[in-house]
Amino acid sequence: MPAPAPDLPIEKLEIKGLGDLPIAVHVAGKGRDLVLIHGYFSNAWTNWVRYGHAAKLVEAGFRVIMPDLRGHGESGKPHDVAAYPPDALTEDNLALVDQLGLTDYDLGGYSLGARTTTRMLARGAAPRKVILAGMGLRGLVQTLDNGGYYRNVLTNLGSFERGTSEWMTEAFLKTTKGDPVAMLHILNTFVDTPKEVIAGFMQPVEVVCGADDRDNGVAQELADVLPNGRYVEVPGNHMNAVTRKELGQAMVDFLTA
Repeated sequence: MPAPAPDLPIEKLEIKGLGDLPIAVHVAGKGRDLVLIHGYFSNAWTNWVRYGHAAKLVEAGFRVIMPDLRGHGESGKPHDVAAYPPDALTEDNLALVDQLGLTDYDLGGYSLGARTTTRMLARGAAPRKVILAGMGLRGLVQTLDNGGYYRNVLTNLGSFERGTSEWMTEAFLKTTKGDPVAMLHILNTFVDTPKEVIAGFMQPVEVVCGADDRDNGVAQELADVLPNGRYVEVPGNHMNAVTRKELGQAMVDFLTA
């Protein structure tokens, strides 16, 4: 994994996730606790540090806590399918909140990180404010809607025509040094969250999504279901909206309001 920028010192911690799996946690800054969870095939560095979002949040007064999901980044990547039961990612991140003693904190994620955040809320997590990025309603209530696409990519690596969506997805996997076996097993962890459960989340929630991103459904639909949801649009599609400075700024604006 590339080294973090020298102007953003990052402390490395390790917690024990479900089944005592080691979960790597990257922490930057001092101030109000903010847990940010990255997306599928990615890692904390790629989603939050590489494009300056973490630095912007640290500057705004946050202690940014960025776990690598199981199977990703510097966390454990077992190949045993038994290590990937339903809601395993949720269990890991609830354990993070517990083991770090977080009581007054904010919580958010991008794509699979947003789905994991939603599952944490459904399981009783109680952050002050919530960010659901790169996510629409469909991606939460029908979590395996894109499962066939990813299964196809992961089981046919090296066979896709340059420039196709599948080729670009495989290229991203290579960029993050992702483990294809672990990534396949991650699909087993997905759990749907019913619309009526989502409608019961009372926290202020920012739904922030790329203008051209429909990979997980329509973000506005998700914001409309949430009692205290608001939709913020940033430039880009699902793959590149996370690289835009507007994403980090939208997060800062919401969390500091």
